[in-house]
Amino acid sequence: MKNRKIAEVIVQRHRWKTGRIMVLTGARQTGKTTLIRHLFPDYEYISVEDPVLRGRYFRLSASQWRTLYPAAILDEVQKEPALIESIKSVYDQWEEPKYFLLGSSQLLLLEKVKESLAGRCIILEFFPLTLPELRTTSWNDPVEDSLFQAILKNEAGGDFLPSFLLDKKMAEKQKAWEHYLAFGAYPAVSDEALHAEERYVWLQNYVRTYLERDIRDLASFRDLEPFVKLQRYLAENTATLVNATAIANQLGLTTKTIQRYIRYFELSYQAVILPAWSKNPTKRLLKMPKIHYLDNGIIQAILQKRGGITGNEFESLVVAEIYKQIETINATVQLFHLRTYDGKEVDLIIEMPGYYLAFEIKMTERVTKSDAKNLRGLEEILDKPLKQAYILSNDRETKYFDEKTVALNVPMFLG
Repeated sequence: MKNRKIAEVIVQRHRWKTGRIMVLTGARQTGKTTLIRHLFPDYEYISVEDPVLRGRYFRLSASQWRTLYPAAILDEVQKEPALIESIKSVYDQWEEPKYFLLGSSQLLLLEKVKESLAGRCIILEFFPLTLPELRTTSWNDPVEDSLFQAILKNEAGGDFLPSFLLDKKMAEKQKAWEHYLAFGAYPAVSDEALHAEERYVWLQNYVRTYLERDIRDLASFRDLEPFVKLQRYLAENTATLVNATAIANQLGLTTKTIQRYIRYFELSYQAVILPAWSKNPTKRLLKMPKIHYLDNGIIQAILQKRGGITGNEFESLVVAEIYKQIETINATVQLFHLRTYDGKEVDLIIEMPGYYLAFEIKMTERVTKSDAKNLRGLEEILDKPLKQAYILSNDRETKYFDEKTVALNVPMFLG
């Protein structure tokens, strides 16, 4: 098993007075159930997916819940939202019971949670494994912060190793990175007992299950074909601007349908949508966002290809990893892409409380000064200081282009 950094957060917050009900949501197969059952083995496990037992749980009174299940894990609870009302009633009447509510549908689960459990629960989100988590081999292995996470926590400065070759943990970081490139980061495909073919088949089945279960739950589709067409289109065009009207014309759908479907991808934890940065917050909503698939293994399965990635796929898997690592440590930041009228483009801007971090992502194995061109003059555009600009690539040598711009190897920085 791979250890999860979120484990310590869950244990800590469940001890809080406000942590008697923990809501854990995230994509299917990201390890929610496995981790919670490992952390809390004495809690009764209840699968709400079982249609026979679901009705029996639904008929329990609040006092029966308190007596029979004073500490329980309710899995896929969005399948029977009325159970959330039962848990609310128990919470309001007694202080002892504690519950975990798990669900893979953010939309269905959180809508009901916000209606019934506002102020009564703590919500945490699960994502596929991060690179530091991929490096672990058991529950007992500590999950180290990446260099990036240490920078976010202000626990690391701007002094970087001159080469990835000098990193004492280069071998294990590189191994995790190569797995991430080939198969993505879902826990199931990280099992070292699996051979490559098993992993590819698992990813293909995941895509099929996602369409047949998660998306049908979200939208009650009668015909999945339009959604499947968009899924493939977005996989082929990850790391590009989302022009809903142009996509609609190409796929023969309406602009509103495209916008709604893209929202489903985001709500079901399949994609990250980066808004465009602007000094004017209102304009951020009007400019075209950029879409990144959250897992490279899923892209490979959708496109039915094996090995070899494009520059856009490389950009997406780096942005996705940064996004997961931010979420894992609950950092309070905002992510944007930047595109100016005169053609300046920056792949990722992270807005911190008092400054910005900027990132250019290049698949090259040899970074040159020209790769930093879009980062020059960036501070003149932004409304807060630019603390540091990074070029992330496959180049193993660390290179400084000015006092704020440094090129770093991706697995050294994020591994």
